[in-house]
Amino acid sequence: MPLARSLSITSLSGLEEWDEEFDLEDAVLFEIAWEVANKVGGIYTVIQTKARLTAEEWGENYFLVGPYVESNVRTQVELIEPTNPALKRAIDKMNSSGCKVYFGRWLIEGSPYVVLIDVAFTAWNLDKWKKELWDNFSIGVPWFDREANDAVLFGFLTAWLLGEYAAQCEEPPHILAHFHEWLAGLGLALCRQRQLPVATIFTTHATLLGRYLCAGSVDFYNNLADFNVDKEAGDRQIYHRYCLERTAARCAHVFTTVSQITAVEAEHLLKRKPDIITPNGLNVKKFSAMHEFQNLHAQSKNRIQEFIRGHFYGHLDFNLDKCLFLFIAGRYEFSNKGADIFLEALARLNYLLRVNHSDVTVVAFFIMPARTNNFNVETLKGQAVRKQLWDTAQTVKERFGKKLYESLLVGQLPDVSKMLSKDDFTMMKRAIFATQRQCQPPICTHNMLEDSNDPILTCIRRIGLFNSSADRVKVIFHPEFLSSTSPLLPMDYEEFVRGCHLGVFPSYYEPWGYTPAECTVMGIPSISTNLSGFGCFMEEHIADPSAYGIYILDRRYRGVDESCNQLTSYLFQFCQQSRRARIIQRNRTERLSDLLDWRYLGRYYISARHMALAKAFPDTYFYQPHDSDTAQGFRYPRPASVPPSPSLSRHSSPRQSEAEEDDDRYDEDAEAEKDRLNIRQPLTLPSKKGPALPYTLPGANGEKNGATGVKN
Repeated sequence: MPLARSLSITSLSGLEEWDEEFDLEDAVLFEIAWEVANKVGGIYTVIQTKARLTAEEWGENYFLVGPYVESNVRTQVELIEPTNPALKRAIDKMNSSGCKVYFGRWLIEGSPYVVLIDVAFTAWNLDKWKKELWDNFSIGVPWFDREANDAVLFGFLTAWLLGEYAAQCEEPPHILAHFHEWLAGLGLALCRQRQLPVATIFTTHATLLGRYLCAGSVDFYNNLADFNVDKEAGDRQIYHRYCLERTAARCAHVFTTVSQITAVEAEHLLKRKPDIITPNGLNVKKFSAMHEFQNLHAQSKNRIQEFIRGHFYGHLDFNLDKCLFLFIAGRYEFSNKGADIFLEALARLNYLLRVNHSDVTVVAFFIMPARTNNFNVETLKGQAVRKQLWDTAQTVKERFGKKLYESLLVGQLPDVSKMLSKDDFTMMKRAIFATQRQCQPPICTHNMLEDSNDPILTCIRRIGLFNSSADRVKVIFHPEFLSSTSPLLPMDYEEFVRGCHLGVFPSYYEPWGYTPAECTVMGIPSISTNLSGFGCFMEEHIADPSAYGIYILDRRYRGVDESCNQLTSYLFQFCQQSRRARIIQRNRTERLSDLLDWRYLGRYYISARHMALAKAFPDTYFYQPHDSDTAQGFRYPRPASVPPSPSLSRHSSPRQSEAEEDDDRYDEDAEAEKDRLNIRQPLTLPSKKGPALPYTLPGANGEKNGATGVKN
């Protein structure tokens, strides 16, 4: 059967098409990660959103393996009896040997099977397994590192599961095991050391040492080749973790990572060049009504405006219709996520807006979970005052409406001076007096446990953005994940993103970047960097990213001050756009969503799995590289119409004036059709029983890499 072989894939250009089905009928896929049915970070999103596509490809032969966490199982997993006879025997054998292994369906899209292992129940084996780890791999794990201890237990248990499954199979099995991150990597090393009949893939979503080094304010990317990795890991007391990660990377049949920038990092830090790049995708939601995402943006924006009315009560001296909402969200890593450069750029933007007498106000949200003890009383009071004002206005409106109705019934025009009573005026005056405020609107919505040492608050004190009336840039720090049940800002993250105008993610260390990808899918422009996987991916596949609302900040080849000036320039240009220009840009941004759909990006994982099977079972699956002609990878072209820019965005009103007649060159439907022609049709997966339709695989840097695979 044809098996495509591709090395370091980064482009969606076509390789040779597969003309026949790659037979997976007698192969079984186990995907192993600590975040299976256990939300910790971004890997959970990768596995959850990819599960449906993988389940369609592998059918009943696809199993996810993760830790058993009772609180998660109650709400996410339906426990059932194993459907695979060999797997049932393997689980029963492990349970009878002192383990607790559960089987069920993960209640997400695709409903994949999950095998959940209770790590804590077998903790009595920890010392014995640590000794075996030292004897076989010379890796010692300190007793106080609980996360590493869990990795040891999880690794040995997953290797036990795979070995037991292989032993229970009646015929020699073709097992494929895909391990994510260092927490699951020990199981891979044990499979190779025990010579189990398992094809292995290891995916690192971010290197351990890379994250620690970047957090330490070093010039990371310009010194990758010079780091003494053993010393650096030892200095940060993560040498044992680093060894587990590096061992998994070196032992795997196929080693993958999520972006080209992380591939360079892995090659230097883990001492192995990734075989293939597997970018992260999303399940793109298509709406039945055209441009419905624009309506959803307006609805969510109104809800954010309500929060702003309460938060800035007594100081609401700016026009909300000319107010732009910017946000940054993610793990609270002040430098890695670019919060430092974002704050500095906001201070410079504030100066530019003031000296240019701009009527635009920018509200920047920082959604980064931190240690707090409760909501800020002043913030809660603001929402209460807003609600009281609303109730007062509704009461007066009802009384006014009743008197107007009665006056019209008797055929008389109302006497406006008598429509409002003294009680009405008294009620309104009391409501107005209640909005008086002696202090500035709060920066932080919660009480921080370490207020004086908090990086964001310390930086805000230095740059002087205190939400004063003179400031054109306001800052709100929300140190908690958003929730629709919050008494403060009752919105889910997705609703909040839809209501904002621009996502700002100037990360210094971002192996992929789901936050800007989610913005793109929802039609919200974003700022990323050429040090993030998402930014590099978009830069490669779009001829003019900024025309599509994807601004790429240069943090690799410019200094911090230059990058900050570039970010300030992007923000200032965005503030100068008219409302019509922003609508056009959102339409273009949303059209890029197909590029991030798992229906396209899933083919990278398919290629990696087929490569691993061919390497592990050469007698069954055979491939032979051959030369091919060079093929040009596709790139989204620059839009035919002039992209939204300050020079063509003279008016902030949606009403079109004579001066804007040249903007009629923009044809939404025509440009959308051109974009659809520039991207391949979604991946059509083979049926488990029927023949597969041909599809193409991407090649590296526009080159075709092909191979022929044959099943004997």
